Amino acid sequence: MVSLINFLNDLLWGSVLVYLLIGGGIYFTLRLGFIQFRHFTHMFKVMKNSRKDDESGISSFQALCTSLAARVGTGNMAGVAVAITLGGPGAIFWMWLIAMLGMATAFAESTLAQLFKTRDDDGNFRGGPAYYMEKGLGMRWMGVVFSILLMIAFGLVFNSVQANSITQALHVAFGFNSMYVGVALVVMSAFVIFGGLRKIARTAEIIVPVMAVFYLAIAFWIVGSNIEKLPAVISLIFKSAFGLDKAASGALGYTVAQGMIQGIKRGLFSNEAGMGSAPNAAASASPYPPHPASQGYVQMLGVFMDTIVICTATAAIILMSGQFVPGGEITGVELTQRALSTEVGDWGGIFIAIAIFFFAFTSIIANYSYAETNLIFLEHNHKAGLNIFRGVVLLMVMFGSLAELPTVWVMADISMGLMAIVNMVAILLLSGTVVKLARDYNQQLSMGKVPCFDSREYPELHSQIEDGIWDKKAE
Repeated sequence: MVSLINFLNDLLWGSVLVYLLIGGGIYFTLRLGFIQFRHFTHMFKVMKNSRKDDESGISSFQALCTSLAARVGTGNMAGVAVAITLGGPGAIFWMWLIAMLGMATAFAESTLAQLFKTRDDDGNFRGGPAYYMEKGLGMRWMGVVFSILLMIAFGLVFNSVQANSITQALHVAFGFNSMYVGVALVVMSAFVIFGGLRKIARTAEIIVPVMAVFYLAIAFWIVGSNIEKLPAVISLIFKSAFGLDKAASGALGYTVAQGMIQGIKRGLFSNEAGMGSAPNAAASASPYPPHPASQGYVQMLGVFMDTIVICTATAAIILMSGQFVPGGEITGVELTQRALSTEVGDWGGIFIAIAIFFFAFTSIIANYSYAETNLIFLEHNHKAGLNIFRGVVLLMVMFGSLAELPTVWVMADISMGLMAIVNMVAILLLSGTVVKLARDYNQQLSMGKVPCFDSREYPELHSQIEDGIWDKKAE
């Protein structure tokens, strides 16, 4: 069984996904006219009015925080350390590359999620890849496959990964018993997820920005204190990425391929671009400007913040601390904790444990919200089924608290890879619609208007989207 899991993992990440994700990112970057670079500042402008919501949807800021809650977690702290340990410092370069290309992919999938969103039985906006597969492609079977994969990946496996990192971090910092930590996590998670989508969004809106600011403040202080090391660290990353540093690659087996695969694995796990997860949060928003493409810009910013900013901060802490030893046994969150403690003292490990706790906890509740949206797609809001699934999710949180890290990571890699394949196929088939929406948005913007989408101007789309959502222009 273990050999089969490893074989599938190697097949997915050794060939299929490397080409699909990079190729897809390049394709959308070209078709959208390098939108992530040309309109970089516009991402921030959209956020100016991002606190607006209504009775049907959460605000764009809450949608961003929910998606960041899922993104910013173990991938940013434990995952970056794993990538550096297994792939060398060059893995960071590949994380950057997949993020920059992934920003265009994130624009595509989140724009589509907004266009094809629906209202659930409680009047809340719901949507995501399963919905645009059914409505945009007319392939409900594809949406069913995706929903099942997402529920397994995010509702079950990824939540085990997050719980695993929390218990490890608290054990290293405070010596807490994993069983007790797991029970506490289950109780806290149950309190939020049984409160529904809006409670999850409000919790993420409070916790994520505060913890991100604190974490980045410490990282910037460390970089400033070691500014003389910065050129050497940047040089090491680029040399290792292309096999130019013998100490980092050839002599110890950290090949370019290893760095590329680990960087892409951990990069996707962290920023989730192309995976089809963040669109579930994007679809829940009432966007401003009232146009599907505005959520594309918001989620592009999410990818940038996650990988280019927060993951880079973790990499800088590790590489500047001197705690990274090629071929060393220390990896994961323990390496990040040791690195920070080296720079700021013993309280650094404690801070990382606390940061991991809050980041990973919000990841658990955000991951659940994604799974809930897809369960609703399958069951159409069957309350009993929803409560049963919530119980299973909590059991997996407990399992992850007690499981071994390598096993959990491999399971996460496989489930994530299968999800990404299905989603990438769908958004590539719908790429023409993405381009049409981006062009409509930017034509209005260039005319000095606040972009508004009216499906009546696009009769070929009007029959595919739910009545009453995009029929009428906003005042």
